[in-house]
Amino acid sequence: MRQSLLIISRQSPWSGPSAREALDIALAGGAFDLPIGVLFLDDGVLQLVPVQHAATLRQKDLSANLQALPMFGVEALYVSARSVQERGLDAQALILAAEVLEDDALAALIDRYDQVITL
Repeated sequence: MRQSLLIISRQSPWSGPSAREALDIALAGGAFDLPIGVLFLDDGVLQLVPVQHAATLRQKDLSANLQALPMFGVEALYVSARSVQERGLDAQALILAAEVLEDDALAALIDRYDQVITL
């Protein structure tokens, strides 16, 4: 039986390699048809902002890779409602269609997965 995996991405796209590493794990697992979910939490929700100025920070833009997640079979995408609200973002304007979850639903989500990786 295949183990399900939840990747919790908590870092902004420009704060270091963690955001890209979380995305790479999700894409690799999806390529092998593993049941994978991705939760964007805390500053991780900033990865979903539509206009990124990555070149200004001498970084690569993650938006194209993020939008490839469904093509790799990673369709279980979640975002913390509190994290979105605290950062003044509009959940409807994010670059991915992700299920917005309140705090009480986050614990239930994590419990549904066999393995959890937090980056």
